[in-house]
Amino acid sequence: MTTTDSNKPFRVLPRVTDANRHYWTGGADGELRVLRCQQCRYWIHPPTSVCPQCLSKEVAPEATTGTGTVASYTINHQPWYPGLDPPYVIAMVELDDQPETRITTNIVGCAVDDVRIGMDVQVVFEQYDDVWLPFFAPANAT
Repeated sequence: MTTTDSNKPFRVLPRVTDANRHYWTGGADGELRVLRCQQCRYWIHPPTSVCPQCLSKEVAPEATTGTGTVASYTINHQPWYPGLDPPYVIAMVELDDQPETRITTNIVGCAVDDVRIGMDVQVVFEQYDDVWLPFFAPANAT
């Protein structure tokens, strides 16, 4: 799912580089793309040019299932930016593809009080210019 309406909250956009372009633009195709070692098949996030498991330099972006579990979270109450109104959830999501691969993200699509550790979630995207920010929503809500 991709959100493109004009009522989206303010977001600080990432600096897109050749090393991370797959991650920030995969949402155009509805895919959460993460680097994967082509030798041992280990998922690698954040992006790096060498596999931390087997030290291979043969890494390439691949689409994940886009599903995961909330491993940890906090509810932010501080108004850091105009247009990004608290409260909102900042979470660590463990990908189902490989639980030790975690993504720091926001949980959207539910009340902040409904978020729980162990909650099943799936990726959703918000498009800003040529960037698709990956967030996660409850799996049963999308």
